[in-house]
Amino acid sequence: MSNVFDSDSPTNLTEYSVSELSGSIKRTVETAFDQVRVRGEISGYRGPHSSGHAYFALKDDRARIDAVIWKGTFSRLKFRPEEGMEVIAIGKVTTFPGSSKYQIVIETLEPAGAGALMALIEERKRKLSAEGLFDAARKKRLPFMPRVIGVVTSPTGAVIRDILHRISDRFPVHVLVWPVKVQGEGSGEEVANAIRGFNALEPGGAIPRPDVLIVARGGGSLEDLWSFNDEIVVRAAAESRIPLISAVGHETDWTLIDYAADVRAPTPTGAAEMAVPVKAELEAQAAALAARLQGCMNRQMDQRRQSVRALMRALPSLDQLLALPRRRFDEAAVGLGRGLELNTINKRRGFERVASHLRPDVLSNRIVERRQLLNERMARAERTIERLLDRSKSRIDRAEAVLTSLPGRLKIQTDRGRERLGNLSRHADTAIRHQVTRARAELSAQDRVLQSLSYKNVLKRGYAVIRDEDNRPVSQASALSAGMGIAIEFADGRVGALTTEGGSVPASARKRSTQTAEPPKQGSLF
Repeated sequence: MSNVFDSDSPTNLTEYSVSELSGSIKRTVETAFDQVRVRGEISGYRGPHSSGHAYFALKDDRARIDAVIWKGTFSRLKFRPEEGMEVIAIGKVTTFPGSSKYQIVIETLEPAGAGALMALIEERKRKLSAEGLFDAARKKRLPFMPRVIGVVTSPTGAVIRDILHRISDRFPVHVLVWPVKVQGEGSGEEVANAIRGFNALEPGGAIPRPDVLIVARGGGSLEDLWSFNDEIVVRAAAESRIPLISAVGHETDWTLIDYAADVRAPTPTGAAEMAVPVKAELEAQAAALAARLQGCMNRQMDQRRQSVRALMRALPSLDQLLALPRRRFDEAAVGLGRGLELNTINKRRGFERVASHLRPDVLSNRIVERRQLLNERMARAERTIERLLDRSKSRIDRAEAVLTSLPGRLKIQTDRGRERLGNLSRHADTAIRHQVTRARAELSAQDRVLQSLSYKNVLKRGYAVIRDEDNRPVSQASALSAGMGIAIEFADGRVGALTTEGGSVPASARKRSTQTAEPPKQGSLF
């Protein structure tokens, strides 16, 4: 404020600069409206600025006031402002000297009553439903018997204890708990991150991937359950590839995650009951089915046994089956002798007819005819030989002419033949090496088979082969008589022995046998 009076001014009013006047107005407004409570509708909200501050306006049907929420205050809000939401804002009014505007700096923001929250939920529900997040076609069936269950809830509340107790009573399985806040600032982001984190687990990894998820929270007011109406939570539930059960609040409490989940449970305990069956009931059902199956099998076997017996009674006896073939055989046997006699008579008559034509004059005429025919053929052969000789002479002449030019062509053919012979020799060497390699491999395989089938492998396990004096193997004791010299072959060699009666060997016989008996040489086994 300036106290200098201008002598040229027609009045005695105090003169202010623009900055002084704006600062005075700012102090006056902030002093008069240091803490106000304003009800209005959010207008022009576009989310937080890149700096983290949020700028928008509050309006009613007759006026409008600019509003700002600083970055630190915005992060502490219980819910996020949205366009068109009716809210109650608490803060102080200040001016912005740069543009001669005033605004309210909001410190606390809350919906304007439960009706506003319900209207916000309905609006968000219509928006997400239009995107298809609540469609029944997106719902997935729960697994009948999961091996791993993932639970997203607070680790300190009674909800997790109820779920674990119910699962343990019904069907104990592996339970993974992802601890999150279920109320207050940032709880929605934690729940959404937990759902996406379970879905990000790889099957067969260090941490087992759940077969079903349970998002649970105890009962509470609409404000307490507000985190489960967040759009980020609803989208995470809808995007989950793992079947998800929503168990938020009591049976009468409904949140938007209930519409996006695959199944809604009335309570967290009910969610545990939906997730796993009753093991005792399954065992009883399995036992009943096993008993029914055994009864069916017994009845089926009895029916098949009766059917077989009925078929056996319908089959003819062995005598009936062989009666007709036996009669045919007897008739064929009786007719065989008579047929042989008739065949012999017919053959004798044919021989006599042929023998009647064999007279000496017939044979002499036949010889004369054959001799004439032979002479004619010899004459034709001589003429043929003369023609062949003429042809051969002409061919020899032509060949002699060809031979005179043969050395040059032979040299060319020889060079080509040597080159081809070299190529063939190299190919033959390669083929022979391959053939020898394959033959060696086959021989090694056959040798291994031979060794595996050799009786010497049996001898190594403590058995022995008994051979007689002719070096033949003896397989029965009845083939030996007392006093016979035998050879006993072990794995490491042979010894000689004499047979006795009763299985005992006299000492003198043993000594004489070891001195005189010479082990026979081994013969071929194959």
